[in-house]
Amino acid sequence: MNVIRTITVDCTDTALVGRFWETVLGWPLEVGQDPDALDAEDQMAFLRNPSGGPNMLFQTVPEAKQVKNRVHLDLGPTERTRDEEVEHLARAGATVVGDHRNPDGTGWVVMADPEGNEFCVERSDAERAS
Repeated sequence: MNVIRTITVDCTDTALVGRFWETVLGWPLEVGQDPDALDAEDQMAFLRNPSGGPNMLFQTVPEAKQVKNRVHLDLGPTERTRDEEVEHLARAGATVVGDHRNPDGTGWVVMADPEGNEFCVERSDAERAS
């Protein structure tokens, strides 16, 4: 058996993407040299999950994202509705990739962070309950 300790995201600008996800999650951000990198210039950004769940690591890679993610995060807003969260994230630098909201209020929105990594914004628990 294993536990997921860290979700790692490849990017060319670790500080930019790390700050974006710091805004999204509200977790403390650490930016600096990547101690495990082969290239001494490589930077990393690390978000420590305060609830003890998986952390997020943003590591430097030389190439830009080119195809759709095979793994992505599904976000469940805790302080806003889904639509309010989509607006908040757009102001923080995300873009809408696909809008799958339905007239009855169900559905989700696919967004991308500043380097194009996709994630979904689902309805909040309050919206699901009503």
